[in-house]
Amino acid sequence: MTVEERLYKLEGIVEGVMAVLPDRVSALEARMDLLRQEVKAEMASLRQEVRAEISGLRQEMDGLRQEVRAEIAGLRQEMDGLRQEVRAEIAGLRQEMDGLRQEVRAEVSGLRQEVRAEINTAFNKAMLYFTAIAVVLGVLTLLR
Repeated sequence: MTVEERLYKLEGIVEGVMAVLPDRVSALEARMDLLRQEVKAEMASLRQEVRAEISGLRQEMDGLRQEVRAEIAGLRQEMDGLRQEVRAEIAGLRQEMDGLRQEVRAEVSGLRQEVRAEINTAFNKAMLYFTAIAVVLGVLTLLR
């Protein structure tokens, strides 16, 4: 094949390609547009899914917050009840201690009275003995 034949053949190929190329470019552009639309639609769908998921998570968090708040409120009520019980128990113990103090004071007072009575009795007996000794000494002195 000669150079001219080759050139002529190449010109035919180029013309064939040039004839087909605009349609192919248009088809490719159309495909690209479709792909863009599909990607945009997919992105919009994903955005909606993410938003829905975030909304669901927010609702769950709100529910958890409410549960935690309710649990904290319940614990506070329990603590208040325990505080009242402890205060009542302490008040009862104080009353018991006051009662014991009064009992001890009464007991000590009674023991003091008993000791005083014993001391008085012993003193009186000692006075009687001294008096008896004085009488005996007086009688002995007179008898001598």
